[in-house]
Amino acid sequence: MSMIFIGGSCEIFELPEPAIARIGAMVAAEHCVLIGDAPGADAETQSLLAGYGYEHVGVFHAGKEPRYNLGDWAAYHVPSPEGAHGYRFHAAKDREMARRADFGMMVWDGASPGTAANVLRLAIANKPCVIYDLARGSMATTYNVQDWCAMLRHAGPDILRRAEARMKPDERLALPG
Repeated sequence: MSMIFIGGSCEIFELPEPAIARIGAMVAAEHCVLIGDAPGADAETQSLLAGYGYEHVGVFHAGKEPRYNLGDWAAYHVPSPEGAHGYRFHAAKDREMARRADFGMMVWDGASPGTAANVLRLAIANKPCVIYDLARGSMATTYNVQDWCAMLRHAGPDILRRAEARMKPDERLALPG
């Protein structure tokens, strides 16, 4: 049974049909799903998994309680650094899901630097990640940092700068040149 980190942009409130089909295949294969507690893609995926009555789900959260845990699944609290706010408050749980996962699947709006950073975390560890890029209407798989760089070429320099701002120094060191 593989562990799959599913995530995506907070601005996505409807999963694309191919992502829904892939999640159905994960359920059929009884893979473990690691998911955050954010609104948007996380909550939409949780809703789908809860509708299946699926049990092999772990919800990772930084706050005292998950913001969303629609299937009443096991919840894993990952504390944030003291004084962390905004995306820094949630980054530790994202890093933990990437660390535990064997694979990833992200639903990306083409602009979310947090989703881009999660793909990079998987790429640094050479863990495949399927990305549904809603801005471009495409699907791609990253296997390594070079693939991640190719994914970001289409996003523009502002998204790259914002993604880099979310990275720890060791994550930035993994980037080429």
